[in-house]
Amino acid sequence: MDKLHIYHVNDLHSHFENWPKIAGFLNRKKYEHNRSGEQYLLLDIGDHVDRFHPMTEATLGKFNIECLNKLQFDGATIGNNEGITLPHEALDTLYEEAEFPVILSNLYKKNGTRPEWVRPYEYVELENGMTIALLGVTVFYQTFYDLLGWKLKDPFESLKETISEVREKADYIILLSHLGITDDEVIAEQFPEINLVLGSHTHHLLEEGKRVNETLLCGAGKYGTHVGYVELGFDSVKKKAVKEKASVYSIEKEPECEKTVKELAIAQAGVKEKLSQPVAFVKEELELDWFNDSPFGSLLAQALREWCDGEVSMVNAGMLLEPLPEGEVTIGDLHRICPHPINPCKVYLKGEVIKEVISQAVTREMEELKLKGLGFRGKIMGKMIFDGIEVSTKTLEDGKRHVTSIHAGGELLDLEKTYTVATVDMYTLGPLYPEISHAEKKIFYMPEFLRDLLAWKLKKIASPEY
Repeated sequence: MDKLHIYHVNDLHSHFENWPKIAGFLNRKKYEHNRSGEQYLLLDIGDHVDRFHPMTEATLGKFNIECLNKLQFDGATIGNNEGITLPHEALDTLYEEAEFPVILSNLYKKNGTRPEWVRPYEYVELENGMTIALLGVTVFYQTFYDLLGWKLKDPFESLKETISEVREKADYIILLSHLGITDDEVIAEQFPEINLVLGSHTHHLLEEGKRVNETLLCGAGKYGTHVGYVELGFDSVKKKAVKEKASVYSIEKEPECEKTVKELAIAQAGVKEKLSQPVAFVKEELELDWFNDSPFGSLLAQALREWCDGEVSMVNAGMLLEPLPEGEVTIGDLHRICPHPINPCKVYLKGEVIKEVISQAVTREMEELKLKGLGFRGKIMGKMIFDGIEVSTKTLEDGKRHVTSIHAGGELLDLEKTYTVATVDMYTLGPLYPEISHAEKKIFYMPEFLRDLLAWKLKKIASPEY
């Protein structure tokens, strides 16, 4: 029986604090396999990049690619953080120095051709003469890719094409899937030709894998706390797998690679200069309160309404992590204070829907919600801050806060009127405010993040030299 060892990492989200342990673990495994003459693959399944981290922000993800290069990864696909949190040019040049193939079949240029830096599939020739096909697809956020100048194809349609192309040559097919566990299960049902799915996006941790029909599904959680492992055994005469065993390794107690620790320290020092560039000067401190109106929260709400040209705006105070002190404001300051890869957007909502959203927003449960995901990189949601809207509330005998009146533009909210509401794309993506996510008309502003709006607004009110 000939063996192939596969190690897969997914959804690191630039948690570089775990990378030295991952490096130490993978270097040890590579040494063991090299000594025994066994083949192995190192694969990244996307969302390695996350602009919440200063090193990723300062290099627009290129430092992440350096990390993969130094460990000699054999292939990767992209996640939504590579795909839609980077401007078009930044993604188009992200993999210029990559020493591994980027395997992705459902991303195209606007003219319908594939970018030069992607391959729809990659063949791996084993020493026993067998051929492995690696496929890759990413989650179908079509609207956002379109706004950034890309064309995204339905991943299921793309898989039909790539499978038909590799079917005759490949003895075994592996999919690098940044779609999420639900879609991976559907893929196993619809594409029995795929033998192994290395999953991601939904951060699922499958400690022993999951078998759906004849397909083995895998996932290694998030943030690099685990490395996924699949041991494959092949019968080279019959050209088929006779062993498929999935597991995950916790890297918590792994020794760190000292060389990687030093490289991270050098890189961190190197980005300080870029992040220290000034963007504005604040004459007095902008105070922040997560549970009450405050100058900094109000400034963010104003910036949103003006940027999106909305009649009103709404955003939770928890989007800001710290107050803004008096003095010079740098790129690094705004990144630290507002690290989220969250874009502004404008939605069209009737007054009755706005009333329902506000009724949800003023509850203690929503203000104290500790959220992870949807682009949010903060701690708690905090109070909903408005611009162009005045909300009066009263705590009743049930101990809950109830809305007593809402004014928009100085007049009582018209429940039948449709208003343009400037807010954040996070509210359109998930279950936080279903009324917003169900809005029929939405306009997204990309690639700007909230911190870009803060820089724009601060420059407007700052001294001329900034």
